[in-house]
Amino acid sequence: MWPVHWPEVKDIYLEGIATGQATFQADAPSWDDWDRAHLAELRYVAAVGNEIAGWVALSPVSSRCVYAGVAEVSIYIAERFRGQKIGIQLLQHVITESEKANIWTLQAGIFPENVASLRLHEKAGFRVMGYREKVGKMNGVWRDVNLLERRSKTTGIN
Repeated sequence: MWPVHWPEVKDIYLEGIATGQATFQADAPSWDDWDRAHLAELRYVAAVGNEIAGWVALSPVSSRCVYAGVAEVSIYIAERFRGQKIGIQLLQHVITESEKANIWTLQAGIFPENVASLRLHEKAGFRVMGYREKVGKMNGVWRDVNLLERRSKTTGIN
């Protein structure tokens, strides 16, 4: 993913925000803010023809060195491309590339109501580790977040 992709990536992110099931965020950040929060070498877009159909990116979970191999995954698919297996392709790609970059654990926080995202992550080898109860309010309503994790079987095993 490059800065030139940001307008389409941002639009896809805004579609996810509009569902009320993807994130606590109320608006998309600027490119500079988004860029600083995500690992430059582990962000990808999926294109169908000349359109960006979806994106995936990893964020570090901590600046502490002990967590250097742990990242949080964000994945969004454009509404018109959902159900076309783009999500699993993107997720599998970022898993493969993250392991090459010595990331041994990927985690995700997903609203329990976002069944499609939960299923997608489980297909890619994530498992629900638990949940955070009423971790934040959205439109005045407390929301829970399921915590998912995928531990590499090839990286960070020794």
